[in-house]
Amino acid sequence: MLLIDGKEFNIEGGDTIYELVRNFDPASARKLTVAKVNDKLVDVKSIVKNNDRINLVFEKGSDALEVLRHSTSHLMAQAVKHLFKDVKLAIGPAIEDGFYYDFEVSRPFNGEDLEKIEKEMKKIAGENLGIIRNELSREEAINIFDKKGELYKKEILSEIEDEYVSIYEQGDFADLCRGPHLSSTGKIRYFKLLSVAGAYWRGNSNNKMLQRIYGTAWFNKKDLIDYIKRIEEAKKRDHRKLGKELKLFLVEEEVGAGLPIYLPNGGILRANIEEYERKEHLIRGYDIVYGPSILKQSLWEKSGHYDNYRDFMYFTEIDNSSYGIKPMNCLSHIMIFKSELRSYRDLPQRYFELGTVHRHEKSGVLHGLLRVRAFTQDDAHIFCTREQLNNEIISIIDFLEDMMKVFGFTFRFEISTRPEKSIGSYEIWEYSESALFKALKEKGLEFSVNEGDGAFYGPKIDVKLRDAIGREWQCGTIQCDFNLPERFGLNYIGEDGQKHTPVMLHRVLLGSIDRFIGVLIEHFAGAFPFWLAPTQVILITITDDQEPYARKIESDLKIKGFRVKLDARKEKMGFKIREAQKNKIPHMIIIGSEEVADNKVSVRLRSGENKNALDFLYYISVLDWLVEFKSLLLWRDK
Repeated sequence: MLLIDGKEFNIEGGDTIYELVRNFDPASARKLTVAKVNDKLVDVKSIVKNNDRINLVFEKGSDALEVLRHSTSHLMAQAVKHLFKDVKLAIGPAIEDGFYYDFEVSRPFNGEDLEKIEKEMKKIAGENLGIIRNELSREEAINIFDKKGELYKKEILSEIEDEYVSIYEQGDFADLCRGPHLSSTGKIRYFKLLSVAGAYWRGNSNNKMLQRIYGTAWFNKKDLIDYIKRIEEAKKRDHRKLGKELKLFLVEEEVGAGLPIYLPNGGILRANIEEYERKEHLIRGYDIVYGPSILKQSLWEKSGHYDNYRDFMYFTEIDNSSYGIKPMNCLSHIMIFKSELRSYRDLPQRYFELGTVHRHEKSGVLHGLLRVRAFTQDDAHIFCTREQLNNEIISIIDFLEDMMKVFGFTFRFEISTRPEKSIGSYEIWEYSESALFKALKEKGLEFSVNEGDGAFYGPKIDVKLRDAIGREWQCGTIQCDFNLPERFGLNYIGEDGQKHTPVMLHRVLLGSIDRFIGVLIEHFAGAFPFWLAPTQVILITITDDQEPYARKIESDLKIKGFRVKLDARKEKMGFKIREAQKNKIPHMIIIGSEEVADNKVSVRLRSGENKNALDFLYYISVLDWLVEFKSLLLWRDK
C-alpha cells in the first residue's frame, strides 16, 4: 500500500513513479517533472516501495521550475563541453528565475559564444537524451573526474563525507549532482542564455576567476517571452543608469566602492522621504534619537555582534582602545533605555533614528544603491512588556501597510526562524517566534516561513515589496528580541514593584533608505510622483516677453514650498519640452502671450496630457492636494 497525492494504491513493488502514474493517468504522466517521496524531491524514475507517501510535482510551481532550471544548467554545460574542449566544469545551480554555470576556460566568453552555445543546447535537447542517475562510491567518482581532468569536481568530492554519491548522465555528458532532474533533455524546450560575468571560484578573490554564464528556462513559450520582456524593461529601469541620467547620485572608485554620494536632485528626493518619515513617526508616538557612529568594541562583544557579525564590521583604534563602526543602531538605543529607571507606566518606549551605518560587504555583491557599504536605515527600537508585545507588533504592521500604500507598493510577509548561529535559549526563541506568528494571524495576513534565516538574536518578519514589473525586494523587517535586553541587564519596575526584563523589537519600514531609493527609481522608472519629484514644476516660456510673468509664477510657487525651475532660454519650445520630459519632471507650465494676457497657466503633464488655461489659484490648490495626500492617482502620469 502507498499513498499518491493522498490516494491509496496497492502495488507489488519494482515500478518507477513515472510507470505508476502512467498506468492510472497517461496525460498526467506526460506533465510529470519530479515527485516528493516522504517529503524529499526525487526523480520520476525512482523506484517506489510499499508505505511510501508520494506527492506528484507537475510543471506548475517553484519545485518544478527549480528542477527544470537545474537540468537546463546541465544541458548548457554539455553544450559548452562540446564547443570548448579545454573547458573545466565548476558548479551550476538553479537560482531565482534561472540558472548559471561556472567554467574555467582559456578565454572569456562573448556574445557570439552564447549564440553558439544556445544553438548547441537546442540540438542536444532535440535528441531527447535520457537523463540517468547513477550512484557510486565517492572513490569511484574521484577516479572518473580525475581522468576527465575535472579538478573542481575532485575538490568538491574531497570534501564530501558520504560514502556514496550520485552522478547524472545524458549522452556523452556526466556531472556530479544530488539531483533531482527531469527525465530527458527533450523536456527542456524554452530557455535563453542571458549574460556572462566573471566569478571567483567559491566567491574567494584568492581563487581563480571563472566564467559564469547566466540563463533562464520556463515550461512554456509565453512565460519565457514575458520574462525576456521583463528583463528588457528592467534594463530600462536600472537605477544606476537613471541615477546618472537624472543626476541623482554617483558612486566613484576614487571615493571608494559602495560609498554613494547624493547629487542635488538625489539629495532633495532623499530629504523628502526622510521628512515624511520623521513626521509619521512623531504622529505614532516615537521619539527621535541619534547615536554615535562608533562604539567601544567591548559593547559589541557584550551584545554578541563581535562573535556573530564582526566579518561585516569595521574596527579602529582610539586612545589604545578598540572601537567598532556601527553596522546597526540598536546598541545606542539600548543605552538610551538603560540611562534611567523605567516603570511599566513608561512603556512602551519607541526610539526612532535615521542612522547611518557601515557594513563590510564583499566587493562582488556591491550594486549601485541596492548593495552598499554605507547606508542610512529608518531604524526604530521598541521596548515593551510581554503584555504589550502583540499590540506593538500589530502597530508596526499597520504602520508598514500605510507606508507602502503611499509609495504604491504591494508586498508580502515572510517569517524567518532561528538560525544555526544564534544566542539565547530554546524557550525564548519559541516565545519570540510564536509572537510573530500570532500577530500576522490576528491581522488575517498570509505569510511564508523561511526556516533558519532569522537574526542571531531573534526571529523576524521580513517584508517583500513587489515593484511595477513584478520583482520582489527585501526592505522592511520586524525582529523580536529577548536576548539583548537580558545581556545588557535592561529592566523596568513592574506593577508588582519587582524588576522585569523588557522585550525589544528591532524594526525598519523602508529598511536602507539608500536601497529603498534604488528600488523606488526602478519602480517608477525615474518618473516619481509629484510629491517626491526633485523638480516638481518647470516653467517654459515661448518668447522673452513672457519672462516677467513666469518669474512671478516661479516666486509664488516657491513661496508655497513647491520645487520649481524656470527655463527662459532662447531655445525652441519643443526642445525645452523634450528636455523636461527626458528629466521626467511631472508638470511643465507653458507660458505664452495668451497665458500672460488672461493670467492663466497651461500645464503639460509628463504623459503628454494637457490642462489648458487653468486659473492659477486652482492649479495651486491641486498641487497642495497632491503633496498633502501623497496622491498617486490624481493627474498621475502613465
